[in-house]
Amino acid sequence: MPDDHLHPAACDPTTVGRIAFASLKGMKLALARQLLARIPDESTFFNASATQLSALLGFSTKLLDSDLRASALSRAKEELRFTTSSGIRPIYFTDPAFPHRLDSCDDAPVLLYALGNCDINCQRSIAIVGTRHATPYGIGFVDRLVADIADILPGTLIVSGLAYGIDIAAHKAALRHGLPTAAVLAHGLSTIYPSSHRSVAAEIAHTGGVLLTDYPHDAPVHRGNFLARNRIIAALADCTIVVESAEKGGALVTAGIAQSYDRDVFALPGRTSDPYSKGCNRLIATNGAALIQSADDLISAMRWAQEKSSSGIQKELFNVYTEKEQKVIDYLTANGEAWINNLAVALNTPMHKLMALLVDMEFKGYIANYPGGRYRLA
Repeated sequence: MPDDHLHPAACDPTTVGRIAFASLKGMKLALARQLLARIPDESTFFNASATQLSALLGFSTKLLDSDLRASALSRAKEELRFTTSSGIRPIYFTDPAFPHRLDSCDDAPVLLYALGNCDINCQRSIAIVGTRHATPYGIGFVDRLVADIADILPGTLIVSGLAYGIDIAAHKAALRHGLPTAAVLAHGLSTIYPSSHRSVAAEIAHTGGVLLTDYPHDAPVHRGNFLARNRIIAALADCTIVVESAEKGGALVTAGIAQSYDRDVFALPGRTSDPYSKGCNRLIATNGAALIQSADDLISAMRWAQEKSSSGIQKELFNVYTEKEQKVIDYLTANGEAWINNLAVALNTPMHKLMALLVDMEFKGYIANYPGGRYRLA
């Protein structure tokens, strides 16, 4: 027996109608606006006969099939029960909370499911995407970029897709530096993929971030969904930053979608020999993206007003080094590069301790390890 009496919101006919309307195959913003410009509301769409709807719309379509509409309503009732009991908010395109950045994207979804409490209509929003096979160079850049943005432009939303590599690095950096973050999922909210990121997803939802999807709660993980959700990542942001990508990859697709939405695209350059910098280098070479090396590059290109000076940021970044890290930085700054044996002698540090220090600094993105055991500043 249905437990609607336990959750009055779970049987709200208006919300049921909106969920059902949004779930119809092929329903995007452009089509939804076209239909609702000719019929009074979603309730009319589901309660009127196919003949009546054809007369109102001036055309006939498979969407008007009575059985199809009845099935959509039935599924919508079950979906609303789940979302209500799970603390998930359905956000319809006419709601004030719906992302206004999606309004100009005709292929945007009509409804989003949100878990968490985050202002996705905040003043500034940045998408950070990249390869699943992120290197210390890319991860270090993401952390420094987000740290600087948090200091210069607090409250900026960081958007990504919760995937391995650069995506999860962006979310973790946002959480670490106190920025809100939105994770756009390619499946329903009854699961998290990859499962190893479940704890990060929970932290996002519980600490001022949000998990977003346009899929119903029981929608399975499907390969095709990941490329489809990239349009939401691109649409939610004022600009998209590609941090490491092979010559082909989902991040490049997201960059292309962002361009089609008339959004700015940036890419982190890398060495021509690095496989996961080839996509970024090509974007820059073909004018598909502007080169980015720091938060200052982004802020200048986007013409965003700075709330703190960059000189103050550089001083804060300088002070985060430990005493031992600072000695390595100073040596590499003076000499350009060094072999580990030279460093061990110059710093009077046992080899095993130096190795541990260098590995840690490499993961932080402070230094880079080159063939032959050479180290340089990243």
